[in-house]
Amino acid sequence: MAILIDHDTRIMVQGMTGWAGTHHTIQMMEYGAKVVAGVRPGKGGRSHLNLPIFDTVAEAKGATGANASIIFVPPATAAAAMIEAIEAEIPLVVTVTERVPALDMVRVREALKGSRTRLVGANSQGVLAPGICKLGVMATGSERPGGVGIVSRSASLTSEVVAQVTAAGLGQSTTVGVGGDAIHGLGMRECLELFLADPETDGVVLIGEIGGSEEQEVADYIAQVRPAKPIVALIVGAHAPRERRMGHAGALTIGGSGEAAAKVAALERAGVTVASSAHLVGRTIAEALAGAR
Repeated sequence: MAILIDHDTRIMVQGMTGWAGTHHTIQMMEYGAKVVAGVRPGKGGRSHLNLPIFDTVAEAKGATGANASIIFVPPATAAAAMIEAIEAEIPLVVTVTERVPALDMVRVREALKGSRTRLVGANSQGVLAPGICKLGVMATGSERPGGVGIVSRSASLTSEVVAQVTAAGLGQSTTVGVGGDAIHGLGMRECLELFLADPETDGVVLIGEIGGSEEQEVADYIAQVRPAKPIVALIVGAHAPRERRMGHAGALTIGGSGEAAAKVAALERAGVTVASSAHLVGRTIAEALAGAR
């Protein structure tokens, strides 16, 4: 069983008529995802990719029963698109857009409080349940259905770890890109909670990096609940220069905060097995699962 998405996920695409929206909508549909509508203000009543286009999220939801949205909207207007989806009570929203202004994301986080929406991103590659649903922009081909849940801050490392897990004969239950920006929606801890509650997820891989404190927060949670499921982590950026952004907005250490060594230490204290190198993640989770049987 996947988390967040399943065979009944009905997707609307905010910003579907642009190049990125068009390209990735086609990719999702070819994977088998149920895309039911697009949203583009001013183009309501038209069709694109043989799908109806609506002016608003509320109209699209009412007409098609969409219960998830993916957002391909430029950074300057991405927050408004997210807030519109939250106000329309869309249960799951994935935002692919990068470089959404931090103050705009603060407004989005306020809108999420007390809402019925789970937001993944911004700056997320999305959510993938192999063979079930693709709600995102990730590459496919290496994924296989299986029992390993993957939570990641890095899109490229997710692809690498998926390939390793598949090569180890394990497969994935779901992969979730929580987003690389400093301020985003669903965090690593909340995602881990969902995986621990999923009976078909046997073990979890956490892919973290420098910047922020998410890894320490998830380590505190693991230390508190002491889950029976094996958890393996990879933390990258140990040799990154301080106070220089590496890759995206969230990968930044300032004044010693967010350093890789501190994250590794916190996770190891919580009982997590930390892979010493990116190329060892598949082998490490396979060994952890074998030892748990």
